[in-house]
Amino acid sequence: MSVTTTADRIGQVIAHIEQVIIGKRDTVELAVIALLCGGHLLIEDIPGVGKTTLAKTLALSLGCAFKRIQFTPDLLPADITGTSIFNQKTQDFEFRAGPVFANIVLADEINRATPKTQAALLECMEERQVTSDGVTHMLPAPFFVIATENNIEYGGTYQLPEAQLDRFLLRIAIGYPQPEDEKRILELQVHAHPITAINSLLSADEVLALQAASRAVRVVPEVQSYIVDIITGTRNHPKVKIGASPRGSLALLHAAQSHAAVRGRNFVLPDDVKHLAPYVLAHRIILTEQERSNSVKDTAIIGDILNRIPVPVGIG
Repeated sequence: MSVTTTADRIGQVIAHIEQVIIGKRDTVELAVIALLCGGHLLIEDIPGVGKTTLAKTLALSLGCAFKRIQFTPDLLPADITGTSIFNQKTQDFEFRAGPVFANIVLADEINRATPKTQAALLECMEERQVTSDGVTHMLPAPFFVIATENNIEYGGTYQLPEAQLDRFLLRIAIGYPQPEDEKRILELQVHAHPITAINSLLSADEVLALQAASRAVRVVPEVQSYIVDIITGTRNHPKVKIGASPRGSLALLHAAQSHAAVRGRNFVLPDDVKHLAPYVLAHRIILTEQERSNSVKDTAIIGDILNRIPVPVGIG
């Protein structure tokens, strides 16, 4: 798939989603970038700004198998992955697949489930498989988890562990709309929700082709070194207790490739890396106890690291 064709198809998907998610092009782009990377997306924001709507609109636009899982405190791991049931006819146990067996899985309010249930997604997200009773079942391709959580309500919720957070390629927020955009939202929903008119633009095979085209984007050694310098900066920063892992450097590399593909380029610029670093790395670092008690934001630390590291020049 050519660079122009890739950018055109991606642009069509983004424009399609913008029929529902008004005035949030940057946020929509980030969601699509996570898909192109073959990674997973965490949408963290206050209630009512469209987290679930964004996830559903993206899924509907792709024409892939879609399942929604509403996370609650009584949800069990088997409710997500599936379980083995004894078949009276065959006199044997057979595996009944859970809702995670889909191309696009919406884990709505993921932090309302217990840590044991949250952990059921770890193998799925990293290895694209489910192991039940010693038997491994492969998940369909593409496989993309979109999780939502609100960051102001803590009653009846369980904080996502670091191992779980590290498996999300990007963490994004949506935020309040601008007044003119909110007026447009009201106009569109006077009679019906615009999501009811969303149809699929891509097939599963086309999504896989776009992912392959994104991964083919060139990354010169200077940009790779820039990524390593940023990751090293997270590990050496005095306000950071635990820095980003090699999974974080790979995530930043692949996200930069996808960002370049969205922009219609077949090479990555340092600006791609710098733009995406807060979304890729902020949730992967653990601040010191003192900084957490002082309510220092992880995104501010990533911004400080980016300001300290020289940006390679003459690349293009």
